[in-house]
Amino acid sequence: MFSYIKGTLEIKTLNYIVIDVNGVGFKIFMSESAIQRLDETGKNIKIFTHMQVKEDDISLYGFITNEELRMFELLISVSGVGAKSAINMLSSITPSKFALAVISNDVKTLTKIPGIGPKSAQRIILELKDKLKTEDSITKDDIEIKNSIIEDNKLEEAIQALKVLGYTRQEIENVIHKIDITNLVVEDIIRKALGYLGM
Repeated sequence: MFSYIKGTLEIKTLNYIVIDVNGVGFKIFMSESAIQRLDETGKNIKIFTHMQVKEDDISLYGFITNEELRMFELLISVSGVGAKSAINMLSSITPSKFALAVISNDVKTLTKIPGIGPKSAQRIILELKDKLKTEDSITKDDIEIKNSIIEDNKLEEAIQALKVLGYTRQEIENVIHKIDITNLVVEDIIRKALGYLGM
């Protein structure tokens, strides 16, 4: 309903702000780190927003950048992740680092975020990996993420080709981590993997 709200910053607390727009005060929940990055009260600001409507509650959640908003919307699409948990996660990791962790199956990085255990991290990766690979707002300018997507795709192509040759995924994964796939094309990865598998 509200794409963004622009007005005067009237109140700053640890977990929400109030923006005055023509005499109407909008209470907007934000991550602690985002609130700390805002100007002092009395200044005009623009905050991207997401409105959540429940039976007993209507709340606005705010973000300094569109990238943070998209990460929040992706997080709350994961089963078991609520709006307040997603806001807390935004205080601990940038959208780019989060996207890279998901795309590269980096469970260790995700479990450093408060409220995410190993099972939650695996669920986030499972539900968001494909979405993030096509998420322009997070990945379009991040070379590291783009490279990770390319490498991940190469790896999966090589695994599928080796499975066609009769090897199980477990056998393939046992040797594939021994190969540095940087600057290798799919054919080279397959050739190197076969060298290990044929031993």
